[in-house]
Amino acid sequence: MSIKSIAAKVFAKHIRNKINKWASNPEATQKKVFKELLEKAKNTQFGLDHHFTEINSYKEFASKVPVRDYEELKMYVDKMVAGEENILWPGKPLYYAKTSGTTSGAKYIPLTKESMPTHINAARNAILCYIAETGKSKFVDGKMIFLQGSPELTDKNGVKLGRLSGIVAHFVPSYLQKNRLPSLKTNCIEDWETKVDAIVGETKEEDMTVISGIPSWVQMYFEKLQQTTGKKVGDLFKNFDLFIYGGVNYEPYRAKFENLIGRKVDSIELYPASEGFFAFQDKQGDKGMLLQLDSGIFYEFIKSEEFFQDNPIRLTIGEVEVGVNYVMIVSTTAGLWGYNLGDTVQFTSVKPYKLIVSGRIKHFISAFGEHVIAKEVEQAMQEATSKTSSRITEFTVAPQITPDGQELPYHEWFIEFEKEPEDLQKFSEILDRSMQDQNSYYLDLIDGKILQQLKIKKIPENGFQQYMKSIGKLGGQNKLPRLSNDRKIAEILEKL
Repeated sequence: MSIKSIAAKVFAKHIRNKINKWASNPEATQKKVFKELLEKAKNTQFGLDHHFTEINSYKEFASKVPVRDYEELKMYVDKMVAGEENILWPGKPLYYAKTSGTTSGAKYIPLTKESMPTHINAARNAILCYIAETGKSKFVDGKMIFLQGSPELTDKNGVKLGRLSGIVAHFVPSYLQKNRLPSLKTNCIEDWETKVDAIVGETKEEDMTVISGIPSWVQMYFEKLQQTTGKKVGDLFKNFDLFIYGGVNYEPYRAKFENLIGRKVDSIELYPASEGFFAFQDKQGDKGMLLQLDSGIFYEFIKSEEFFQDNPIRLTIGEVEVGVNYVMIVSTTAGLWGYNLGDTVQFTSVKPYKLIVSGRIKHFISAFGEHVIAKEVEQAMQEATSKTSSRITEFTVAPQITPDGQELPYHEWFIEFEKEPEDLQKFSEILDRSMQDQNSYYLDLIDGKILQQLKIKKIPENGFQQYMKSIGKLGGQNKLPRLSNDRKIAEILEKL
C-alpha cells in the first residue's frame, strides 16, 4: 500500500468525523448558515433592497425575500455581468458558470470565493466517505477520468466565464493532477464525438481506477472503448472499481453499464449544480444522498403539489417529511436568495437528512391530471428491465392527447433498447402496472377509461444521440428530459 493510499485513509476518517458532527445537529447548523449569509450580504444591493438589517428570524426573511427563479433574479445578475460590484454578494464573483436557460437564454450563475470551495470539498468528501466506509483506497494510485466540459474560460467584464465542470477542472488538487485524465489539450476539444475518440486514445492503455461523469455520456465513452479494443471495459481496466456520477438517475443505465463493464463496480451518486453542490451518497447501501447543511447553503422546501398556488408554505429543514415531493429553494454564499432550482426532491431519511432527486418541477406529465414525475418513470423502467433481462440505452416519455381514430389517449414511451425484451407486450405491461402502483391518479385514469395502457415507440440505435446533436446538446453536462408535458421532443423522435 502506497503512502498516498495510507494518508487517504487517515484523512478520510478525520473528514467523516467532521461530517458526523454537523449532520447530527441539522437545525443548529442551518441556523448558523442562515445568520452568516444575512450578515455577510446586508450591505449589498440585494440586502439593502430587502432590508436584511431588519431581519431577525426566518419568518421575517420569508416575508421579505420571495421565491424567485433565474428569470426573476435576472435584473440583479445583469448588473453583475455588466461589471457592477456588491449586487447579490460582496465584491465581484470569481466566475460565472454559463448554463442553458429557458426564456432568458443563457444563464450566468455566480461563483464566489466563498462558494467555490464548497463545490470542491463536497466532491472530495464524497470520495473520502467512501474510503472511510469501505476501507478501499488503492484506487488513489491509479488513473482517474472526469468526463466534463472544456476548461477553457472567457472573460466577462473582468470575471472568468465557462461551464461549471470546466471551472472545477482548474481546482483539481495537486496530489491528483498526475493521476488525472484526459490531458488539457483533449479536455479543451469542443466537439463531443471528437473529444470522446481522443479520450479513448489517451486512456485505453492506462490503469483506470475511477471514472466519473453523467451516465449517458460515460456510456458513450464505454461503447467507444469496446468498439476500439474489442474488450469489456472491466477487462481493459482491471482495477476499475469506482464509478462516480451525477445529473441523472443511474438505475435505468445500470444493467447496460454492467454489461459493458463485464462486472459490478461500486458507485457514488453526487448532486452538483452550478448553483451549489447540494448532496452526495455517503454510504454504499443507502441510495439517499446526504444533504450538505454546512456548505454555505440555506435550504427551504415547498411541497410540489402546492408550488403553483398563491403563497405556498415554505418549510425549513426541521419541518420536512420522508417521502414527500418538494421543490428545493436555496440561498447561498454565491448570492442566490430564495432561489428556485427547479429540482424536486424526496427525503429518504431525516436522521440524518438524506434525499433523492425526484425530477424537475417543469418536467412532468399531467396532461390529464396524473402528476407523473421522473422518479416514477425511472422506477417503472428499472422494474421492467430487471424482470425481462432487457437493457436500455435511453428513454423519454410524452403524452399522446389526440391519437388517431377512436383510440383513448395514452402515455408514449420512446425507448432505445440495447437488448430488447423477448416479449415487448409483457415489458409494456410491467411498465404500466408499476406506474399504476406508484401513481394513484394514473391508476384512476386507466380504471376510468380516460387513458389506455402506455405504448412503446422503439428508437433506432444512436437515435437519442442524433436528437441531442440536432439541438446542439451532445455530451458535456447536457441531459435528456425524462418527461415532457407536450410533444416537442416526441415529434422529432417520431421522424427518426
